[in-house]
Amino acid sequence: MKIKVLTLFPDIYDSLRCGVLGKALDKGVFSIEVTNIRDYSTDKHKRCDDYPYGGGAGMLMTPQPLHDSISAVDPERKACRIYLSPKGERLSQVIVGKLAQYDELLLINGSYEGIDQRIIDLDVDREISIGDYVLSTGDYASLILIDTVARYIPGVLGSSESTVEESFSDGLLEYPQYTRPAEFMGLTVPEVLLNGNHAEIERWRRKQSLMLTKERRPDLLE
Repeated sequence: MKIKVLTLFPDIYDSLRCGVLGKALDKGVFSIEVTNIRDYSTDKHKRCDDYPYGGGAGMLMTPQPLHDSISAVDPERKACRIYLSPKGERLSQVIVGKLAQYDELLLINGSYEGIDQRIIDLDVDREISIGDYVLSTGDYASLILIDTVARYIPGVLGSSESTVEESFSDGLLEYPQYTRPAEFMGLTVPEVLLNGNHAEIERWRRKQSLMLTKERRPDLLE
């Protein structure tokens, strides 16, 4: 997969060179191409924002640099173009799985008070939100989206089962997990996990997932 990113703050994406994603990038399992929107501004000062029509607080990203940068990095419109926006559909594991099936993603990041609506009308395929809150820039949402999607790319994780047995993979929160030692500061690992009976272990894990989901996210059970 190729992930293209349009941003005013390209340095933010240096963090992707850490951990399992960094190793996968070094191996060429997938690629990240980061483009500075400011490079496409025709303003002599490379400005990419202006006051919104109708008044209001803050500044809005102007359409020209965005449209030109989108056209430059995706001239044949091969990528799924995503604008990270608090107005978008809520990101879920189901959406992540579908996005992971694309060969190319183009992530468009707004800053300040967002972007001109005409860019959304002309150039955006999907608007996606990572939650009911507002960020100073969409780049932090993009980092989350990249991380969640990349985990589905074969070769990124050590085991393909890692994306199967985790929270939200089956609509429930993940069960509690334990590792060595069997006792730590007076707390012991549940006996069922030590007896080697895989059928009992699966039943216990399912029960724990249901209990946690009912307690913390009852909306998922609906």
